[in-house]
Amino acid sequence: MSETLYDRLGGEDVIADVVDEFYDRIMADEQVAHYFDDVDMQKQRAHQAQFISSVTGGPVEYSGEDMEAAHADLGIGPDDFEAIATHLDEALASFDVDESDRQTVLEEIERYRDAIVTAPN
Repeated sequence: MSETLYDRLGGEDVIADVVDEFYDRIMADEQVAHYFDDVDMQKQRAHQAQFISSVTGGPVEYSGEDMEAAHADLGIGPDDFEAIATHLDEALASFDVDESDRQTVLEEIERYRDAIVTAPN
């Protein structure tokens, strides 16, 4: 059985730690932090860890809200999407995830751009 990206990232525990670092970076960024003003961050972090585990081939089925529905009323623009993707890349890098695997994660997230970005810049 071949090793999945989920395995290379370090599995559930490392992904949870990456997600914590990711949201710490987001919450410190005034450009995008406001999207989470009224969000239960413990629940958000759990959903994000589940999502990343799912898209990286982990033994997890994402059960969160449909991406389009979850982001429809947020007015996320392309610049905000890029800022958030950069925070994810930097969070992964802080856990020594190699560039190729970071790029693969970002490519998986990029597949959801049209469902997430709902506003012009």
